[in-house]
Amino acid sequence: MFNDIGALELVTLIVLAVLVFGPDKLPKVIQDVTRTIRKIREFSESAKRDIREELGPEFKDFEFEDLNPKTFIRKQLDNDDLGIKEIRNGFDFKKEMAEVTDAVHGRDSESVSGSAADSSSGRVDMAKKPETGRDERPPFDADAT
Repeated sequence: MFNDIGALELVTLIVLAVLVFGPDKLPKVIQDVTRTIRKIREFSESAKRDIREELGPEFKDFEFEDLNPKTFIRKQLDNDDLGIKEIRNGFDFKKEMAEVTDAVHGRDSESVSGSAADSSSGRVDMAKKPETGRDERPPFDADAT
């Protein structure tokens, strides 16, 4: 419960509690706090038990921790009934980006991929600059200047 409290914070809380409540009232306050925490936990567990009973037998594997979005997504990715791993592995982002840059530059993706692709893996080297002629000038736009 108090995993993120360090030793210095704990000592500070104890000193503060002694100063606020006094050494004679401190044991009664600690008992009251622990009793309240225990009642809150019992109430929470009975509410969870009632919800599970109301949902019925088809939700017997329902866990309240699954309502956390991170836990839900992690569980679905591990389960993989939807084929999410296949979909994720089906995309080759480097190839897609190479095709987009070829389309932007107005080049054929087949002719450029043969010269810029790695022959062993068929992947495009995105760090390599495209080969252009030295006498080619970029288009001039009079409205842009």
